[in-house]
Amino acid sequence: MRATGSAQQMAAVLTAALEAGIWHIETAPAYGPAERFLGQALRTLQQRHPQRHGQLVVTSKLLPGVSLETGQRQLREILERLGLERLHNLAVHGLNRPEHLHWATAGPGAELLRWAQGEGLVGQVGFSSHGSTALIEQALASGRFAFCSLHLHLFDPTRLPLARAALAQGIGVLAISPADKGGRLYDPPAMLQADCAPFAPLELAYRFLLDQGISTLSLGAAQPSDLALAAAIAGPSAAPGPWLNAAQRAALERLTGAGQGRLGAERCGQCRACLPCPNGVPIPELLRLRNLAVGHGLQAFAEERYNLIGRAGHWWEEHNASACGRCGDCLPRCPLQLPIPELLADTHRRLAAPPRRRLWG
Repeated sequence: MRATGSAQQMAAVLTAALEAGIWHIETAPAYGPAERFLGQALRTLQQRHPQRHGQLVVTSKLLPGVSLETGQRQLREILERLGLERLHNLAVHGLNRPEHLHWATAGPGAELLRWAQGEGLVGQVGFSSHGSTALIEQALASGRFAFCSLHLHLFDPTRLPLARAALAQGIGVLAISPADKGGRLYDPPAMLQADCAPFAPLELAYRFLLDQGISTLSLGAAQPSDLALAAAIAGPSAAPGPWLNAAQRAALERLTGAGQGRLGAERCGQCRACLPCPNGVPIPELLRLRNLAVGHGLQAFAEERYNLIGRAGHWWEEHNASACGRCGDCLPRCPLQLPIPELLADTHRRLAAPPRRRLWG
């Protein structure tokens, strides 16, 4: 997704991934020239190390909503760009709305996925989702998907029950971007580093998810050095044992305690009892960003996410805290008796900034 500056950059990242013991490569047509560059690197790998090439598992994705004919053409183009005769995994890219689920399970998408598997062009079929809990539950219950990609992060464990339910059904679970979307943990602020010491925040985030049984972590490497931590945690020389030892668990407890201490009585517990909001304000998500900024020093990340609201279509929230009408409907529902309208106003003051360009879009 991020090693798209040149074919040489992608080849260097692929080489580093293989050296780190990584054998699952995930990409998508929506990631600019990623598939084309990856295909060039895969062809070189096949020529030089055919056995290694044969051990790779490759996943790509198709956006929902297209016709059967368009989807068939797009899948063939994916295979051509990657230089493969068959994809191990094909995901519906962004199953975020009810109409996307209908497309994939009862509409043209269902026919497309059946055709792709029937022709032997695709092994497993799955989906990625930025959608609601209810929508993801419906997708998992459909019986159509063998894997899913969800937002599962150390600082946002909301969907962990969904992940556990999927794993219990034998459905593979990929955590979407625990390094970047999980808090830009590759560039942690000083406060967060101090709270996690002597461990790197990103290492604790990775280990936390692995300890939960998550099948796959996406790393989003832009350069070979981004894979050093993965190599250290799970490479060939890694020592066997639990993903979290006693010292790491203690660090996670200190981290949680430090955040709660800074937030005090203003900490949102993410119970979601405040919803629905008459104005469509995603109260828990906005207060989660405030929790991160105030409690853990993740100001830059919280600003980045907050200022994408309303600019990313169905990939992210549509209303920020300025949409709060101070009607008070949420107040009696909050078990912590938080002054929600005041906290939303404070969130907007802290995080509103001129919009920045997204990586994609």
